Amino acid sequence: MIKWLAAVLGYMYFRFPGAILGFIVGSLLDNYIRTSGGLFKSMAGGQKQTVSPGDFELNLLSLSSIVIKADGNVSQQELDYVRAYFIQAYGKERANATFRTFNEVVKNRQVSAYNISRYLAARTKYPTRLQIIHFLFGIAQADGHVSEAEAKVIREIAGHLQIGARDFESIKAMFFKSTTSAYTILEIEKSATDAEVKKAYRTMAKKYHPDKLGDMDEAYKKGAEEKFRKVQDAYEQIQKERGL
Repeated sequence: MIKWLAAVLGYMYFRFPGAILGFIVGSLLDNYIRTSGGLFKSMAGGQKQTVSPGDFELNLLSLSSIVIKADGNVSQQELDYVRAYFIQAYGKERANATFRTFNEVVKNRQVSAYNISRYLAARTKYPTRLQIIHFLFGIAQADGHVSEAEAKVIREIAGHLQIGARDFESIKAMFFKSTTSAYTILEIEKSATDAEVKKAYRTMAKKYHPDKLGDMDEAYKKGAEEKFRKVQDAYEQIQKERGL
C-alpha cells in the first residue's frame, strides 16, 4: 500500500523518476513494517523482549560467579549454596548441564556484570530482578558474612538491573542487621508514625509477595517467600518496639 502511495507522490513532484524512486522507497518501508509487526508496533518500540530459561540460568550463574569472586576469596560455602539452589530449582541433570555449559563456554571468558545485567533488565520483570538481588546477597552470606566488596558488587549489579535505591537498601538490610534495619526493610524512617508503619508494611508485603513471581521456578518462589518473611519479621519487630 505504502509503495503505491509513495509512487504517486513521487510522480506528482518529480514525474517518472520520482515515481520509480517513490515505489522503491515505499517497498522498503512496506517490507520493514511487515517484518517488524506493524506500523504502530514499530513506532512504540515493539513488545518487551524475553529471555529463554537456558539463557536466564547461564546469566544468573555468571552473576553468581562475579559475587563469589568479589572479595578475592572463593568460598566453598558460597559455591555449595549456588549448586544447591540450581539443583533445587532445575533438578540435578539440568543443573549439571548448566554448570557444564558455564565451565566450557562462559567461565573462560571475561564476564561483564554490566552486559549481563542490562541484558536481563530488558527481558525480565521488576519483581524477578528484585529476587535476583536477594539471591546474590544469599550467596554472599553463605559463608556467614557479607563483605563490603561483595555488597559493592551487588550494588553495581542492582544499578545495571535498574533496581531503585530504596529497594536495594531494603533487600540489603535483610542481610545487614542494625538498630534501624527493620525500618529500612519497610523503606521508612525510624521517625515514621504508627500509621505510616502500617501503610509501609502493606505496601512492601504487596511488592514482595511470592505471587509476583508466578512464572518462575519453585525454588525461586521459595526465595521470594524468604524475602516476604523478612518483611513480616521487620513489621513484627517494630510492633513489639512500639507496643502496637
